[in-house]
Amino acid sequence: MAESELYQKGAAMRRRLMGEAAVERAAREIYSDPVMKKFIDVATETVFGALWTRPGLDVKTRALICVISDAATGREPELGLHLRMALRQGWSEDELTEALLHLSGYVGVPIIREAMLLASRVFAEYRAEQAQTAGG
Repeated sequence: MAESELYQKGAAMRRRLMGEAAVERAAREIYSDPVMKKFIDVATETVFGALWTRPGLDVKTRALICVISDAATGREPELGLHLRMALRQGWSEDELTEALLHLSGYVGVPIIREAMLLASRVFAEYRAEQAQTAGG
């Protein structure tokens, strides 16, 4: 099946958000499975192609919305992925931490505590990756 224009836009947006290495790693580790390949094809066209490329909000704001949504609904694996996206789009660790802390008053302390524990790990991993990239 030929790739639609939305699929092509979505693939480019996904690479922008996640980075080339993360997209390639996911292709090998997750999306080489035929069932999951179908999932990422649909997500690439509909989520990344149709939603992320819409006018009206910048990509940085959209990344924060994903972090907030994941934290509020306890979607830990997606939260890790979206925290990385948010960092790549220019949100600082302090800004993301403050956004999560603010949520504690609205969605509850226990769920945000879990989000903060994950954020702490993601931030440390991301800093280490950035240092490695800068150093070598």
